[in-house]
Order: sequence, then C-alpha cells, then structure tokens
Amino acid sequence: MKFLKRIVAVLIVLFGLFYFVGLPYLRKETKKHSPEKTSSYTLQGTQLEVHYSSPAKKGRPIFGGLVPFDQVWRTGANEPTTFTTSGAIKIIDKPLPAGTYSLWTIPNKESWKVIFNKEVPDWGVSIFGGGTQTTRDAGEDLINVEVPSREISQPVENFTIDFTNEDQLYLSLSWDQTRINVPINK
Repeated sequence: MKFLKRIVAVLIVLFGLFYFVGLPYLRKETKKHSPEKTSSYTLQGTQLEVHYSSPAKKGRPIFGGLVPFDQVWRTGANEPTTFTTSGAIKIIDKPLPAGTYSLWTIPNKESWKVIFNKEVPDWGVSIFGGGTQTTRDAGEDLINVEVPSREISQPVENFTIDFTNEDQLYLSLSWDQTRINVPINK
C-alpha cells in the first residue's frame, strides 16, 4: 500500500512539474520561432483586434505543403488566432456579435473557407495528432464564409494578418505568395 501511495505521489509531482514548468517553457520556446502579433482597427467606433502567432516561410512550400489544402488550419502557430470585436459587425453579410472568437481557415488553391468559432481552445492542435488535428469544435462555429485566394508576386516571409481599407475594410491574411481578403462591414 505504501508503495502504491509513493507511485501516486511521484506521478502527481511529475504531472505538476510538466503542467507548471514544462508547458510554459515549451510555449515560450515555440514563440521564439513564431512570435505573437496583434493588429487592430477602429471601424466607426467599433474596436477590432486580431491576435496571432506569425510563423516564417524559411524556404518551405507553405500552402499545399506545410499547410495542407482542404484541411482545417488553426491559422498561425501556437495558440489559435483570436478575433475580437467590441460591437456587432458583419463578415461579408453574416452578423458577428461583439465578443472574442477563434479564427480557423481551410485553405485551398482557388479559395479559402474562413471560420469564426465561439470557443477559444488552449493550443489549437492535438498533441496526440502530431500537430495535424485541430481542437476546434465545429459545433461552435458561428460564421463560415468562403473567399477567393489570390497569388501575389512578392513572397511574404512571415505569416501576416492585418486590416486593409481599400474599397472597403478587409481582414487580410498573407503568407508566401498567397493573400486572402475577408470583407468586414458595419
């Protein structure tokens, strides 16, 4: 019985070390390679903010390679990308209430599906899935839209999400030689 108690105590200590020391260390180390970034914009008094981690191309083929086509991507690295709005907006023509959402995408050669999900999971991919299985709960998807992707002539080294205001406001995602623009309306 004492032996069993010792094993349980050792397991609890090891779990505690991993959870309170190991995981924070791993998160800090991964962010050296994919630093955290924030982009913000004010749209008619409504504050918009996107928070993400920005991996680098490093000579790798990105879309259709590192990021497979037709699979859900956590849209960045490390924790899932979050999109926050202080007031109600529309993504294309679909209403998005005030709040914070996780942002997921399904890249494809001609177009991308862009998903705003009500939940923000801790990491975004399953450890046991080798980094290819996301932790997104599709039942919590609030908005799912499809936008065209376009090839850009000058490669973008670091994954970038920003707000661009051309003929209207867009949430723009760029990496390698690909860009998508997601229309945002008030």
